[in-house]
Amino acid sequence: MAEDGLKQLEMPLVLDQDLTKQMRLRVESLKQRGEKRQDGEKLLRPAESVYRIDFTQQQKLQFERWNVVLDKPGKVTITGTSQNWTPDLTNLMTRQLLDPAAIFWRKEDSEAMDWNEADAQEFGERLSDLAKIRKVMYFLITFGEGVEPANLKASVVFNQL
Repeated sequence: MAEDGLKQLEMPLVLDQDLTKQMRLRVESLKQRGEKRQDGEKLLRPAESVYRIDFTQQQKLQFERWNVVLDKPGKVTITGTSQNWTPDLTNLMTRQLLDPAAIFWRKEDSEAMDWNEADAQEFGERLSDLAKIRKVMYFLITFGEGVEPANLKASVVFNQL
């Protein structure tokens, strides 16, 4: 429970393996056919994966904090997307990537996580607003400096209003 009596709800960012696979297949398909991406299309890079939070029946949320842990030194960048995604019907466009992104890192010889505090806070507060109109929120997570999905445990903690 939060100090002021609000119930806290921790919502995990879950790797969407099917969507990640589908986006990787799009990249492979373009390569095999020798075609270029659609103008403004965001293609998934090898170090990126798609994650999601399911907001079903949690529309009145107030952002409290990110809970991001890397089990080894490295860096992750979490970028939200602005569309209710149906990649079988539409491709992800760069204009649908939300600013700012939240960047988290763990330095060598440290157990502590660091992050871009102001941007992460702004992004988290935006999630509270999006939860009012979305059942699902998709994220593009970029892994850097030697980390991969298996090294990440991430969630967002909200106060339930």
